[in-house]
Amino acid sequence: MNEKIKRIAVFTSGGDAPGMNAGIRAVVRACVYHQREIYGIFRGYEGMIDNDIVKMDARSVSNIVQRGGTILKSARSDKFRTTEGRKLAFDNLKERGIDALVAIGGNGTFTGLHLFYKEFGIPYICLPGTIDNDLPGMDYTIGYDTATNTAVEAIDKIRDTALSHNRLFFIEVMGRHSGYIAVNSGIAGGAVAIVIPETETPIDELIAKIDVGAKNNKKSSLVVVAEGGKSGSVWKIAKQVRKKAPYYDIKVTILGHLQRGGAPTYFDRVLASRLGVSAVEGLLEGISDVMIGIKDNKIVHVPFSEVDNKRHEIDEEALQLAKILSI
Repeated sequence: MNEKIKRIAVFTSGGDAPGMNAGIRAVVRACVYHQREIYGIFRGYEGMIDNDIVKMDARSVSNIVQRGGTILKSARSDKFRTTEGRKLAFDNLKERGIDALVAIGGNGTFTGLHLFYKEFGIPYICLPGTIDNDLPGMDYTIGYDTATNTAVEAIDKIRDTALSHNRLFFIEVMGRHSGYIAVNSGIAGGAVAIVIPETETPIDELIAKIDVGAKNNKKSSLVVVAEGGKSGSVWKIAKQVRKKAPYYDIKVTILGHLQRGGAPTYFDRVLASRLGVSAVEGLLEGISDVMIGIKDNKIVHVPFSEVDNKRHEIDEEALQLAKILSI
Protein backbone atom coordinates (compact mmCIF):
# COMPACT_ATOMS: atom_id res chain seq x y z
CA MET A 1 0.00 0.00 0.00
CA ASN A 2 1.18 3.50 -0.88
CA GLU A 3 1.54 5.21 2.49
CA LYS A 4 2.08 8.57 0.80
CA ILE A 5 -1.61 8.71 -0.11
CA LYS A 6 -3.48 9.71 3.03
CA ARG A 7 -6.31 11.86 1.68
CA ILE A 8 -8.43 11.07 -1.37
CA ALA A 9 -11.17 13.21 -2.95
CA VAL A 10 -14.06 11.93 -5.05
CA PHE A 11 -16.22 13.86 -7.52
CA THR A 12 -18.69 13.36 -10.37
CA SER A 13 -18.48 15.17 -13.68
CA GLY A 14 -20.30 15.44 -16.99
CA GLY A 15 -23.79 14.05 -17.51
CA ASP A 16 -25.29 12.24 -14.53
CA ALA A 17 -25.83 8.47 -14.72
CA PRO A 18 -27.78 6.09 -12.46
CA GLY A 19 -25.28 4.32 -10.21
CA MET A 20 -23.02 7.32 -9.59
CA ASN A 21 -24.17 7.45 -5.97
CA ALA A 22 -23.29 3.78 -5.54
CA GLY A 23 -19.82 4.61 -6.85
CA ILE A 24 -19.43 7.55 -4.46
CA ARG A 25 -20.52 5.33 -1.57
CA ALA A 26 -18.00 2.66 -2.51
CA VAL A 27 -15.12 5.13 -2.76
CA VAL A 28 -15.95 6.72 0.60
CA ARG A 29 -16.31 3.45 2.47
CA ALA A 30 -13.22 1.91 0.86
CA CYS A 31 -11.22 4.92 2.07
CA VAL A 32 -12.62 4.55 5.58
CA TYR A 33 -11.90 0.80 5.51
CA HIS A 34 -8.27 1.43 4.49
CA GLN A 35 -7.93 4.22 7.07
CA ARG A 36 -7.60 7.09 4.59
CA GLU A 37 -9.33 10.45 4.84
CA ILE A 38 -11.95 11.06 2.18
CA TYR A 39 -13.30 14.32 0.77
CA GLY A 40 -16.18 15.04 -1.59
CA ILE A 41 -15.92 17.72 -4.27
CA PHE A 42 -19.26 19.25 -5.26
CA ARG A 43 -20.05 20.19 -8.87
CA GLY A 44 -17.06 18.48 -10.44
CA TYR A 45 -14.19 20.60 -11.72
CA GLU A 46 -16.19 23.76 -11.05
CA GLY A 47 -16.37 22.88 -7.35
CA MET A 48 -12.67 22.05 -7.33
CA ILE A 49 -11.95 25.59 -8.54
CA ASP A 50 -14.49 27.17 -6.15
CA ASN A 51 -13.10 25.16 -3.21
CA ASP A 52 -16.50 23.50 -2.68
CA ILE A 53 -14.93 20.54 -0.89
CA VAL A 54 -16.13 18.77 2.26
CA LYS A 55 -14.74 16.01 4.43
CA MET A 56 -16.82 12.82 4.39
CA ASP A 57 -17.17 9.67 6.46
CA ALA A 58 -18.97 6.34 6.24
CA ARG A 59 -22.26 7.90 7.36
CA SER A 60 -22.04 10.65 4.72
CA VAL A 61 -23.11 8.09 2.12
CA SER A 62 -25.85 6.28 4.04
CA ASN A 63 -29.05 5.55 2.12
CA ILE A 64 -27.79 6.65 -1.30
CA VAL A 65 -26.97 3.37 -3.08
CA GLN A 66 -30.53 3.15 -4.42
CA ARG A 67 -30.80 6.80 -5.52
CA GLY A 68 -30.37 8.10 -9.05
CA GLY A 69 -28.43 11.25 -9.87
CA THR A 70 -25.41 12.25 -7.80
CA ILE A 71 -25.32 13.69 -4.30
CA LEU A 72 -22.11 15.52 -5.23
CA LYS A 73 -23.84 17.24 -8.16
CA SER A 74 -22.24 17.74 -11.56
CA ALA A 75 -21.39 20.74 -13.73
CA ARG A 76 -19.53 21.70 -16.86
CA SER A 77 -16.52 23.94 -16.23
CA ASP A 78 -15.10 26.31 -18.80
CA LYS A 79 -12.69 27.65 -16.18
CA PHE A 80 -11.02 24.23 -15.82
CA ARG A 81 -10.15 24.39 -19.52
CA THR A 82 -7.75 27.25 -18.71
CA THR A 83 -4.29 26.95 -17.17
CA GLU A 84 -5.28 29.48 -14.49
CA GLY A 85 -8.39 27.51 -13.55
CA ARG A 86 -6.50 24.25 -13.20
CA LYS A 87 -3.81 25.94 -11.09
CA LEU A 88 -6.48 27.29 -8.74
CA ALA A 89 -8.01 23.81 -8.48
CA PHE A 90 -4.60 22.35 -7.65
CA ASP A 91 -3.96 24.97 -4.96
CA ASN A 92 -7.31 24.17 -3.31
CA LEU A 93 -6.51 20.46 -3.25
CA LYS A 94 -3.03 20.96 -1.81
CA GLU A 95 -4.35 23.36 0.83
CA ARG A 96 -6.40 20.44 2.18
CA GLY A 97 -3.60 17.94 1.74
CA ILE A 98 -5.48 15.89 -0.85
CA ASP A 99 -3.06 13.39 -2.39
CA ALA A 100 -5.21 11.60 -4.99
CA LEU A 101 -8.50 11.82 -6.89
CA VAL A 102 -11.28 9.47 -7.92
CA ALA A 103 -13.63 10.80 -10.59
CA ILE A 104 -16.85 9.33 -11.97
CA GLY A 105 -17.62 10.50 -15.51
CA GLY A 106 -17.08 9.95 -19.20
CA ASN A 107 -14.52 10.77 -21.85
CA GLY A 108 -14.46 14.51 -21.10
CA THR A 109 -13.87 13.87 -17.40
CA PHE A 110 -11.02 11.49 -18.21
CA THR A 111 -9.47 13.99 -20.63
CA GLY A 112 -9.51 16.74 -17.99
CA LEU A 113 -7.93 14.52 -15.35
CA HIS A 114 -5.24 13.28 -17.71
CA LEU A 115 -4.19 16.87 -18.45
CA PHE A 116 -4.38 17.78 -14.74
CA TYR A 117 -2.15 14.80 -13.91
CA LYS A 118 0.43 15.77 -16.53
CA GLU A 119 0.56 19.33 -15.19
CA PHE A 120 0.50 18.72 -11.43
CA GLY A 121 1.16 15.03 -10.88
CA ILE A 122 -1.81 14.25 -8.61
CA PRO A 123 -2.57 10.52 -8.97
CA TYR A 124 -6.10 9.66 -10.08
CA ILE A 125 -8.35 6.88 -11.32
CA CYS A 126 -11.54 7.54 -13.28
CA LEU A 127 -14.72 5.45 -13.10
CA PRO A 128 -16.77 5.20 -16.35
CA GLY A 129 -20.02 6.99 -15.51
CA THR A 130 -22.08 7.46 -18.68
CA ILE A 131 -25.33 5.93 -19.90
CA ASP A 132 -24.03 5.76 -23.49
CA ASN A 133 -21.70 2.78 -22.91
CA ASP A 134 -19.35 4.40 -25.42
CA LEU A 135 -15.98 3.96 -23.68
CA PRO A 136 -13.59 1.40 -25.23
CA GLY A 137 -11.63 -1.22 -23.34
CA MET A 138 -14.54 -2.29 -21.11
CA ASP A 139 -17.86 -4.07 -21.47
CA TYR A 140 -20.20 -1.76 -19.56
CA THR A 141 -20.29 1.76 -18.15
CA ILE A 142 -22.12 2.85 -15.00
CA GLY A 143 -25.69 3.86 -15.85
CA TYR A 144 -26.02 2.07 -19.17
CA ASP A 145 -28.00 -0.88 -17.83
CA THR A 146 -30.48 1.34 -15.98
CA ALA A 147 -30.95 3.70 -18.93
CA THR A 148 -31.58 0.78 -21.29
CA ASN A 149 -34.11 -0.78 -18.91
CA THR A 150 -35.87 2.58 -18.65
CA ALA A 151 -36.03 2.81 -22.45
CA VAL A 152 -37.41 -0.73 -22.72
CA GLU A 153 -40.10 0.01 -20.13
CA ALA A 154 -41.15 3.12 -22.09
CA ILE A 155 -41.13 1.23 -25.39
CA ASP A 156 -43.39 -1.46 -23.90
CA LYS A 157 -45.91 1.19 -22.87
CA ILE A 158 -45.79 2.92 -26.24
CA ARG A 159 -46.46 -0.42 -27.93
CA ASP A 160 -49.74 -0.67 -26.01
CA THR A 161 -51.05 2.53 -27.56
CA ALA A 162 -49.53 1.67 -30.96
CA LEU A 163 -51.49 -1.60 -30.97
CA SER A 164 -54.69 0.17 -29.98
CA HIS A 165 -54.54 2.49 -33.00
CA ASN A 166 -52.46 0.52 -35.53
CA ARG A 167 -49.81 3.24 -35.56
CA LEU A 168 -46.17 3.58 -36.54
CA PHE A 169 -44.11 5.07 -33.70
CA PHE A 170 -40.66 6.59 -33.96
CA ILE A 171 -39.03 6.53 -30.51
CA GLU A 172 -35.87 8.53 -29.85
CA VAL A 173 -33.48 7.29 -27.17
CA MET A 174 -30.22 8.82 -25.94
CA GLY A 175 -26.89 8.07 -27.53
CA ARG A 176 -25.54 11.03 -29.48
CA HIS A 177 -22.48 9.11 -30.65
CA SER A 178 -23.32 5.57 -29.56
CA GLY A 179 -26.11 3.22 -30.58
CA TYR A 180 -25.87 0.85 -27.61
CA ILE A 181 -29.09 1.96 -25.92
CA ALA A 182 -30.94 2.02 -29.25
CA VAL A 183 -29.78 -1.43 -30.38
CA ASN A 184 -30.46 -3.26 -27.16
CA SER A 185 -33.69 -1.49 -26.23
CA GLY A 186 -34.82 -2.04 -29.82
CA ILE A 187 -34.11 -5.77 -29.63
CA ALA A 188 -35.78 -6.08 -26.23
CA GLY A 189 -38.74 -3.92 -27.29
CA GLY A 190 -39.39 -5.71 -30.59
CA ALA A 191 -38.57 -2.79 -32.90
CA VAL A 192 -39.10 -3.25 -36.62
CA ALA A 193 -36.04 -1.07 -37.29
CA ILE A 194 -33.22 0.59 -35.37
CA VAL A 195 -31.37 3.74 -36.46
CA ILE A 196 -27.97 4.38 -34.86
CA PRO A 197 -25.19 6.98 -35.23
CA GLU A 198 -22.61 4.42 -36.35
CA THR A 199 -24.37 3.72 -39.65
CA GLU A 200 -26.47 5.70 -42.10
CA THR A 201 -29.93 4.30 -42.85
CA PRO A 202 -31.39 5.47 -46.19
CA ILE A 203 -35.06 6.42 -45.93
CA ASP A 204 -36.11 4.06 -48.73
CA GLU A 205 -34.36 1.19 -46.95
CA LEU A 206 -36.08 2.10 -43.68
CA ILE A 207 -39.52 2.22 -45.35
CA ALA A 208 -38.85 -1.16 -46.98
CA LYS A 209 -38.19 -2.68 -43.53
CA ILE A 210 -41.39 -1.18 -42.15
CA ASP A 211 -43.36 -2.39 -45.20
CA VAL A 212 -42.13 -5.96 -44.68
CA GLY A 213 -43.63 -5.90 -41.19
CA ALA A 214 -46.90 -4.50 -42.49
CA LYS A 215 -47.12 -7.20 -45.17
CA ASN A 216 -46.54 -9.80 -42.44
CA ASN A 217 -49.66 -8.50 -40.68
CA LYS A 218 -47.88 -6.61 -37.90
CA LYS A 219 -50.53 -4.69 -35.97
CA SER A 220 -48.08 -1.95 -34.99
CA SER A 221 -44.53 -0.95 -35.78
CA LEU A 222 -41.88 0.70 -33.61
CA VAL A 223 -38.70 2.30 -34.92
CA VAL A 224 -36.03 3.11 -32.32
CA VAL A 225 -33.77 6.03 -33.22
CA ALA A 226 -30.61 7.11 -31.38
CA GLU A 227 -30.32 10.89 -31.08
CA GLY A 228 -27.87 12.71 -33.31
CA GLY A 229 -27.47 9.97 -35.91
CA LYS A 230 -26.17 10.34 -39.46
CA SER A 231 -29.71 9.97 -40.79
CA GLY A 232 -30.84 13.12 -38.98
CA SER A 233 -33.14 13.82 -36.05
CA VAL A 234 -36.11 11.62 -35.27
CA TRP A 235 -38.41 14.41 -36.49
CA LYS A 236 -36.58 14.64 -39.80
CA ILE A 237 -36.72 10.87 -40.29
CA ALA A 238 -40.42 10.70 -39.42
CA LYS A 239 -41.17 13.60 -41.78
CA GLN A 240 -39.36 11.91 -44.65
CA VAL A 241 -41.14 8.60 -44.05
CA ARG A 242 -44.52 10.38 -43.84
CA LYS A 243 -43.84 12.07 -47.18
CA LYS A 244 -42.87 8.87 -48.98
CA ALA A 245 -45.28 6.54 -47.16
CA PRO A 246 -48.38 8.60 -46.31
CA TYR A 247 -50.39 5.43 -45.67
CA TYR A 248 -48.84 5.16 -42.18
CA ASP A 249 -50.28 6.89 -39.10
CA ILE A 250 -47.00 8.19 -37.68
CA LYS A 251 -46.28 9.41 -34.15
CA VAL A 252 -42.99 10.53 -32.54
CA THR A 253 -41.92 10.10 -28.91
CA ILE A 254 -38.65 11.45 -27.47
CA LEU A 255 -37.68 9.77 -24.19
CA GLY A 256 -35.01 12.37 -23.40
CA HIS A 257 -33.66 12.79 -19.88
CA LEU A 258 -36.13 10.26 -18.52
CA GLN A 259 -33.35 7.77 -19.24
CA ARG A 260 -30.89 9.50 -16.90
CA GLY A 261 -33.09 9.34 -13.81
CA GLY A 262 -34.54 6.72 -11.51
CA ALA A 263 -33.17 4.12 -9.15
CA PRO A 264 -30.20 2.23 -10.62
CA THR A 265 -30.62 -1.45 -11.39
CA TYR A 266 -28.87 -4.03 -9.25
CA PHE A 267 -26.31 -4.41 -12.07
CA ASP A 268 -25.34 -0.73 -12.02
CA ARG A 269 -25.19 -0.69 -8.21
CA VAL A 270 -22.87 -3.69 -8.10
CA LEU A 271 -20.77 -2.47 -11.05
CA ALA A 272 -20.28 0.97 -9.48
CA SER A 273 -19.51 -0.59 -6.10
CA ARG A 274 -16.86 -2.92 -7.53
CA LEU A 275 -15.23 -0.13 -9.50
CA GLY A 276 -15.31 2.33 -6.59
CA VAL A 277 -13.54 -0.02 -4.18
CA SER A 278 -11.08 -1.12 -6.87
CA ALA A 279 -10.25 2.51 -7.69
CA VAL A 280 -9.25 3.28 -4.11
CA GLU A 281 -7.25 0.08 -3.80
CA GLY A 282 -5.62 0.75 -7.18
CA LEU A 283 -4.46 4.19 -6.04
CA LEU A 284 -3.05 2.68 -2.84
CA GLU A 285 -1.19 0.12 -4.96
CA GLY A 286 0.41 2.88 -7.06
CA ILE A 287 -1.87 2.71 -10.12
CA SER A 288 -2.78 6.03 -11.71
CA ASP A 289 -3.72 7.87 -14.93
CA VAL A 290 -6.24 5.18 -15.97
CA MET A 291 -9.94 4.54 -16.28
CA ILE A 292 -11.05 1.47 -14.38
CA GLY A 293 -13.61 -0.88 -15.89
CA ILE A 294 -14.98 -4.39 -16.23
CA LYS A 295 -13.93 -6.66 -19.10
CA ASP A 296 -15.11 -10.29 -19.14
CA ASN A 297 -16.19 -9.72 -15.51
CA LYS A 298 -12.65 -8.82 -14.45
CA ILE A 299 -11.28 -5.45 -13.31
CA VAL A 300 -9.18 -3.75 -16.00
CA HIS A 301 -7.18 -0.52 -16.05
CA VAL A 302 -7.53 1.29 -19.37
CA PRO A 303 -4.87 3.94 -20.14
CA PHE A 304 -5.83 7.30 -21.62
CA SER A 305 -4.33 6.43 -25.01
CA GLU A 306 -6.88 3.61 -25.44
CA VAL A 307 -9.86 5.87 -24.69
CA ASP A 308 -8.94 9.23 -26.24
CA ASN A 309 -11.03 9.85 -29.38
CA LYS A 310 -12.02 6.18 -29.56
CA ARG A 311 -15.39 4.47 -29.18
CA HIS A 312 -16.82 1.23 -27.88
CA GLU A 313 -17.98 -0.20 -31.20
CA ILE A 314 -21.35 -1.92 -31.58
CA ASP A 315 -21.15 -5.71 -31.69
CA GLU A 316 -21.96 -6.94 -35.22
CA GLU A 317 -23.72 -9.92 -33.66
CA ALA A 318 -26.18 -7.55 -31.95
CA LEU A 319 -26.89 -5.77 -35.26
CA GLN A 320 -27.49 -9.09 -37.00
CA LEU A 321 -29.76 -10.23 -34.16
CA ALA A 322 -31.85 -7.07 -34.50
CA LYS A 323 -32.14 -7.64 -38.26
CA ILE A 324 -33.29 -11.25 -37.89
CA LEU A 325 -35.85 -10.54 -35.18
CA SER A 326 -37.42 -7.53 -36.93
CA ILE A 327 -39.20 -9.51 -39.68
